[in-house]
Order: sequence, then C-alpha cells, then structure tokens
Amino acid sequence: MVEPILTIVVPCYNEEDVLAETIHQLNDEIDYLIEEQLISAQSKILFVDDGSKDKTWSIIYKESLINQKVHGLKLAKNVGHQNALFAGLVTAKNTSDCVVSIDADLQDDVNSIRDFIIKYKEGFDIVYGVRKKRDTDSIFKRTTAETFYKLMRKMGVDLIYNHADYRLMSKRAIGELERFEEVNLFLRGIVPL
Repeated sequence: MVEPILTIVVPCYNEEDVLAETIHQLNDEIDYLIEEQLISAQSKILFVDDGSKDKTWSIIYKESLINQKVHGLKLAKNVGHQNALFAGLVTAKNTSDCVVSIDADLQDDVNSIRDFIIKYKEGFDIVYGVRKKRDTDSIFKRTTAETFYKLMRKMGVDLIYNHADYRLMSKRAIGELERFEEVNLFLRGIVPL
C-alpha cells in the first residue's frame, strides 16, 4: 500500500506564545511517521490563522519559507474556531488522503496521530481523539465541560464526551462534511453522524 499523504490542520488565533513549540512537536511527529513508512514524505502541517492580532501569521509565514512541511492559510478576519477549522479541512482535502485536526495549544497527545494513521489504514474514515482524563484543566473548566456535554445531550446532540476537535478524517469523510450547508458550524455536533 502506498503511504497516505497526511495534513495536520491547526487552527490558530493569537498563538504566538505556543507556536514555536507546536511547530517543533508536529514536525517531529511527521518526520517520525515518514521514517516509520506510515505516511508519505509529501505530508505537511497547515496552520490556519483566524485573523490573529499578534505575530501568529508572521511566525507561520517565516517558518513556511524554511520548512517545506509548514504551510499557512491566512483568513481575512476572525471567523471563529469552527469556521477556521472547516476552511483548513476543505483546503487540506485537495492535496491529502487524510487530515488530522488539532488545537495549537497541543493539549492533546500528538503521539496518538500514529494510532490514528493505523486505524485509517485499516479502513476507518473518522478516528476520534478522546482525552482519558482532564487533570490539567482547572476545576472550573472541568465543571463547565461536564455541564456542556450534559446540556447538549438533553438537546438531542449526541457528542462524544471529552472529544474536542482532535480527530482524523479521510478525504471521503471531508467530502461528505462539505455537503452540509451549515451557517453556524459546530463540527463536533456534525462529524459524529
């Protein structure tokens, strides 16, 4: 089997403080996966700047000039996390076999991307990254997250508990996602379908 082309999509809004470490960790993970012959050498990272007011875009742009794995998509204004993520997924679909989305703060384990790729190669179109525990979150964050999931469930939205936007989607799954004509996107509510 030919190794799939992976794009890691990272929505960014005012991430200058964490971006250098994010680039470093994701770049290392892609190098490792290429070395393990799990993904194609054409794999890359796509940072989507959602109208940041700090130096986020400057960091992405400068890194893209010296690192062929780093690409950037600059949105004209802040359109919100979900719309920025969707723009990245749709853009990445054109040149990728599969796409992993992850937040720039890397609160999710980048080493799980290897497991995502293995599941993709087994035929899965969507693989979810679910946090086992939220120990690093404050009590307030954990409580509000629990309340959010309970409220969404009462409203009839079947969300995967402790799943943010860390997931792998195949080109085919993103193509199906594009068919939705949502104006106010909430990908966690749509993708489980």
